[in-house]
Amino acid sequence: MIDIKHRHFIVFKPFGFLSQFKNNRTRKKRLLSELFDFPENTMAIGRLDADSEGLLFLTTDGKTSEFIRSNKIEKEYWVQVDGLISDAAVNKLKFGVEISIEGKSYITKPCEASKIETPKNLPQRQKPIRDERHGPTSWIAITITEGKFRQVRKMTAAVGFPTLRLIRYRIGNTTISNLNSGSTKEVENFDQ
Repeated sequence: MIDIKHRHFIVFKPFGFLSQFKNNRTRKKRLLSELFDFPENTMAIGRLDADSEGLLFLTTDGKTSEFIRSNKIEKEYWVQVDGLISDAAVNKLKFGVEISIEGKSYITKPCEASKIETPKNLPQRQKPIRDERHGPTSWIAITITEGKFRQVRKMTAAVGFPTLRLIRYRIGNTTISNLNSGSTKEVENFDQ
């Protein structure tokens, strides 16, 4: 039996990039393959939509991918929302809110949610969010173990505070704190 050495990477996905290597649509979007010369069979573990930024794990190992995507690993998001989010809205997020998944009603699992100060040292977005003339914004941290399609965006909208900027800050014990937007780092394994 041949022992295959798998490779693992952490990436700070910039705004505007798809979490994939091939664009199956006619729209021109930037791809992960522009950031680094990844080996063949590299896959993103989970996804961040083009409008989202932050930590992404990539691997050549399907078993590792399956484990990281499981509900055993926490994913923390920093979310800039429209308006000054209320304590009542944060509490609703903590206990689960009703969102739509593939046209069906779904109640999110309880999670950690809290107001946070505007994060320091985040890269400026290439496409500005908006300016103060459109009203105030605020930031929250949400930590979930599930990962439904656009879940965090749907959760903040469900409590009346639509997401303006979404950054995955942490997966397990790994954060983006030592990465620049667009940077890639090869690692021996993922710190869970």
